[in-house]
Amino acid sequence: MHDLSPARLRAMSPAELTDVAADIRDLLVTQTAKRGGHLGPNLGIVELTIALHLVFDSPADPILFDTGHQAYVHKVLTGRADRFDRLRTRHGLSGYPSRAESEHDWIENSHASTSLSYADGMAKAIALRGEKDRTVVAVIGDGALTGGMAWEALNNIAAADRPLVIVLNDNGRSYAPTTGGMAQRMAAIRLRPGYERMLGRVKHTLPRAPVVGRPLYAALHAAKSAVKDFFVPQTMFADLGLKYVGPVDGHDVEALVQALRGARAFGGPVVVHCVTRKGQGYHPAENDEAEQMHSPPAFDPATGKPVAATTTTWTHVFGREMVVAGAERPDVVAITAAMCGPTGLTPFGTAFPDRIFDVGIAEQHALTSAAGLAMGGMHPVVAVYSTFLNRAFDQLLMDCALHRLGVTVVLDRAGVTGEDGPSHHGMWDMSLAGIVPGLRMAAPRDALTLAEELREALDVADGPTVLRFPKGAVPATIPAVRRVLANPGAGPGPVPVSGPDGGVDVLAEPGSGAERDVLLVAVGAFGAMAVEAARLLAEQGIGVTVVDPRWALPVPAEIELLAAEHRLVVTVEDGGRSGGVGAAVVDRLSGSGRPVHVLALPQQFLEPASRGELLAELGLTGQAVARGITELIARGSTEPARAGEPAGQQ
Repeated sequence: MHDLSPARLRAMSPAELTDVAADIRDLLVTQTAKRGGHLGPNLGIVELTIALHLVFDSPADPILFDTGHQAYVHKVLTGRADRFDRLRTRHGLSGYPSRAESEHDWIENSHASTSLSYADGMAKAIALRGEKDRTVVAVIGDGALTGGMAWEALNNIAAADRPLVIVLNDNGRSYAPTTGGMAQRMAAIRLRPGYERMLGRVKHTLPRAPVVGRPLYAALHAAKSAVKDFFVPQTMFADLGLKYVGPVDGHDVEALVQALRGARAFGGPVVVHCVTRKGQGYHPAENDEAEQMHSPPAFDPATGKPVAATTTTWTHVFGREMVVAGAERPDVVAITAAMCGPTGLTPFGTAFPDRIFDVGIAEQHALTSAAGLAMGGMHPVVAVYSTFLNRAFDQLLMDCALHRLGVTVVLDRAGVTGEDGPSHHGMWDMSLAGIVPGLRMAAPRDALTLAEELREALDVADGPTVLRFPKGAVPATIPAVRRVLANPGAGPGPVPVSGPDGGVDVLAEPGSGAERDVLLVAVGAFGAMAVEAARLLAEQGIGVTVVDPRWALPVPAEIELLAAEHRLVVTVEDGGRSGGVGAAVVDRLSGSGRPVHVLALPQQFLEPASRGELLAELGLTGQAVARGITELIARGSTEPARAGEPAGQQ
């Protein structure tokens, strides 16, 4: 098992291949049980991955997985089985394809719907170089095929005649069941397991019948085409100019090999439609109707049940508050991009089934559809992982902000997310949000402020709002000492006590008569860490005021007022330092004479590791922040940072 390779695989008998498939499933269950991982998708692609390596010569024939979380079996078959005990750990095996791990991994693909564009470009390069003996293979799930980028690529692939095999791994699901018109058509064939076998028998027997045989077969063949045109996407691909093969049983190695060999021999673009079952071969996954154990946490391999005690997560709190908001306001609607459960929207969907919209893996469409909903008088809440907001930036900017529409975007898994690695760390959102005119961004510090700031966001009707929170358990409540308002009582209206103009929360401050040395601006979930740092600094005689800006972007006026009372301003955030909240504070205080030091994430692709490990390594813990501030004061660091050039640690 540990020395598996494509060459060794091709020397095996059918019986040996069956044993290998069983061994791989045992390995997947045993190893993902230790610390979690993408189990269901990989259980469903075992035979298909074996067949791919029997037919194609990786790495000369690039095999590209979309999304990359279904590449565990590929890793096993390319000599990495012995590293699975370190799956998704620091310096261990990545949960996605990794170019640093193996020459068999061509792309580090963990955002969906990109494989066909990669494949199109690679096929073009191979053709230009005259390498006629190579074929590019893209393995794309039917969930990823809901993404618009995949269809943009198909449009180009079909217009050429280059060797390119598109393997459609059709299990009817992304995280949850795939939605949309195409998904409904493809689902029909999965509900008729005897369909192809019946037509196959008719094809072989009727032509031999006397007199009526061939005419009757021709009629039935026409009927078959009509039926398949209705039930499967054959005509859709054919109309694009793509040859279509299938559907093929994705758990029958012999049938898969036959289909893939024919596709390779064709010499042009071919779609091979493989019907698989997510979670195949592991009963707890097969019986998990919600997700087929798509990405479970650590679990007992005997039962499939999580081994850790259930905790209240940020996601759970958001989901609960959305139900409350939905009950209070009939204009509140929710949008998910194929991640209803992972983003916490399932309870809202259960309570208000006509007010939730799953658009598939199509974040761009999600934001512009939300803009349309807002124009129509609704207040949409678009819930996505922070890393996936990157894909819809243009829509956030030009479709929501330009039109000054009340659209709320809720970003789960913001900041350092841990084991999923560089593609999933949600560290870009604040930098992106900071350049969108009219956008307000809130970062709750605990469950109470999440509920408060969600309600405030839903009251904003003249521009987009963003709420962001990290992955994992929600921390204990961090009460505010007081709330500071820049101009209490100013203006004709009532004093604001909530909303983006409702002031900032002071979480800790020096005692009466003590020096106010440092204003520590703590963004979101770093509130508790900043309070700890203030306590440690107080023990050294350094007076620290900790403030939670609540609505971190644009920078509240109260930050400027509080900064004037202190010698030094330090900002701390779990986002990239370029263009984030710290950079915005530098701009706001430019010319004030107050030095600003920004503590944030470096502009790097951070490797997989637990959130705690990475934050400690990056100096973003209470002790490290306190030590850094002590050193700044000891050095007499009084020079203010220039706008756009924040000083301090990275």
